[in-house]
Formats: sequence, structure tokens, C-alpha cells
Amino acid sequence: MHFLALTDENGRLIWISAARPGRTHDHTAARHDHILAHLRAAGLGALADLGFRGLDNDILDSAIVTGYAASRTHKLTTGEKEANRVLAVGRGPVEHGFAHLKNWRILTKLRTDPDRATQLLRALLVLTNLEVNR
Repeated sequence: MHFLALTDENGRLIWISAARPGRTHDHTAARHDHILAHLRAAGLGALADLGFRGLDNDILDSAIVTGYAASRTHKLTTGEKEANRVLAVGRGPVEHGFAHLKNWRILTKLRTDPDRATQLLRALLVLTNLEVNR
């Protein structure tokens, strides 16, 4: 099962996408959910992992910020490494938000159609936020 989620700067889950088969790539899911359009319309930005690299190619008004990837032919410069470190620090609360969601053990063995999984994910979003607020 594959889904996207957005958190605020404190790691609190604020949105979960529809569930899709696990083989779905991050780009595909983001395009289907119109993530870029929604972020720009709200005047927001997002810190994302390398799975979203290349999704937002607007250099002047980037809505999704990703890190730099090294390859065999391109080693990261000192500045790129430092940018990746700063991004990782900013993404820390995001990872905590996902960790709160993954505490629900039902997600580890969920084998159902995406429509039912979507309903379950959205219910868990509400329950997770109630639990975090306690």
C-alpha cells in the first residue's frame, strides 16, 4: 500500500492521500493528487525526500524542496552535503509524524483494496491527531 501524507512543522499529520498499490511511485501519486497545485494555491511549500526529486522543476517558485543525490559520476560538493543536512533537520518532525501513524499495527498487515484502505487511513489520521493532542 502506498500513500502520501503532509504534516505541519511540528510533525502533526494534516492530510493523507488516497491509498494506492504499493508499486506506485511518489511522482505518480503526487501528480494524481495534484500536490503541486494545492501547495501553490495555499501558498505553502513542502520538504520532501529524494523520491520527489524532479517533480517540481520551477526554480524560481519551488513548492517542493528535495535534497541532492549523488551518483557514480557526480559526487556531492560540500555545499550540497550541507544543504542535505539542513533539509534532514527540517524533515525530522515530518518523520515523527509518520512514525506516529505507523504505530497503528493494522497498517503492517493490511491487505485490502485501496478504497477500504483509504477509509482506514483517514480514520487513523483522526485517531492519531486525537492521541497526539492528549
